[in-house]
Amino acid sequence: MKLEAPDRQLGAEARLGLGVFGTALALLVVRFLVPRPIAMSNNGDGGRVLCGAGITWKGLPEPFVHLAYPPTPETCRPTYLLTQSWLADLAVRIGRLIGLHGTLSLVILGLLSSVIAAAAVTAIVLGLPHPRRARLFVAAALLLVVADSAVFGYFAAILGEGAAFLGLLLAVGGLLLTAREGRWSYAGMAVTFAGGVLAVNAKVQTLTILPILALAILFTRPGPLRGAKRWASAVLVIGAIGAVTLYAQQSVEPARAPDGTYSDFPGDDSREINVFNSIFLNIVDGRHDTQADLAELGLPPSFAQYAGNGWWHPHPARIDPLYPRYRDRMSRGNVVAYFAHHPARTLEVLDRAATDQLTARPDYLGSFDQEAGFPPHAQEYRVPVVSWLTGLLAPLGLFALVPIWLFVLVRAWLRRRTALGVVVAFLFAVSVTQFGTAALGDGIEGIKHQSVALFALLVAVTLCSCPLNSGQEPTVP
Repeated sequence: MKLEAPDRQLGAEARLGLGVFGTALALLVVRFLVPRPIAMSNNGDGGRVLCGAGITWKGLPEPFVHLAYPPTPETCRPTYLLTQSWLADLAVRIGRLIGLHGTLSLVILGLLSSVIAAAAVTAIVLGLPHPRRARLFVAAALLLVVADSAVFGYFAAILGEGAAFLGLLLAVGGLLLTAREGRWSYAGMAVTFAGGVLAVNAKVQTLTILPILALAILFTRPGPLRGAKRWASAVLVIGAIGAVTLYAQQSVEPARAPDGTYSDFPGDDSREINVFNSIFLNIVDGRHDTQADLAELGLPPSFAQYAGNGWWHPHPARIDPLYPRYRDRMSRGNVVAYFAHHPARTLEVLDRAATDQLTARPDYLGSFDQEAGFPPHAQEYRVPVVSWLTGLLAPLGLFALVPIWLFVLVRAWLRRRTALGVVVAFLFAVSVTQFGTAALGDGIEGIKHQSVALFALLVAVTLCSCPLNSGQEPTVP
């Protein structure tokens, strides 16, 4: 009897997993395809994802979705790594099996992402040390987040956020499974590795997830392992994620920066652009003491005419004859020093970013292809529950976001010796760091650039709905 009990338990868990996966996948596929496929239109950066999938595309921001991108005769070497390109390339390969001959079908990409999302939700449910009813409640709440209209369209898009969402879900499921006993723990390590690679390399902005995930892995004790084996397994997973990340980041071609130099590190080619936008959209924005701000930044008084004009504005400071002389002032150090000496302005920028985050969905990313018959930039609202709630809070900015942070932080602290507490703390740290990076490091597309921070926070809040008195959770020594 003692030998059969674990087998019966494993069988029950396997049946639960299959049921959750099948149900989640069916719901997501229906949500994706009925009455017609939806995605997110290209904001102008989609060529990066397409290039990674072997397709050259130089389109500007578009009001409609292209459901298919045919192969091009021109070769394309990616200069920017996004793991959404890996998923797009896999979709191209799957398409070849059904006769698409190199065409990227966003329908295939969306179905592929739905499979991964359903598997990630299943991993989270199987990793939760709670009764079945509580786990099914969490599964339903997670599906509301994943299927929300502000989130789901990214999965079938040529944008980087979808891969970040999938990677975070897989990493969370993997960490929870790692803390379980038996073979589940080894499966969890593999899932954590896959999710970590996917999330960390989703875009340059998400590289900061790597050290946070490394700490989470170290604090999550593998169920069957103790002593040196426990630490060896954690180091092995961290090392594998780091090694793949290093190889992947070095696999792309150096990108050319605006000053003509080539990047040595990921994102170097856009560093000047990001800092420029942060200066002229967050600091020298035309709504404050422009001359004082210019003097503080070491820029000439004549640049006041460019206040509020970003890099791609028709009349930006970069076209001024004096700009080459002051290019060295377009540095992260200069921006950080300004914000450090002006806490009131920093809070103002962060408050605006909090509103952007809770707004959840930019209004310029359309959901439909042109043949659907909708006007340009039309958006679907089939599952608007989560984004509707955050949208109600958006005008409050930090007054709404900070209490949510505190709620998540308290719940993580109360579970600090459990794997679930580690996971919630991990998501909290990801959300806060992504928030700060997007808020202070870039002055454009605030809502879109806050999407990873919002998604991590929503998943954390969902996991915080688990009961505190489970009594079944493995502790972290």
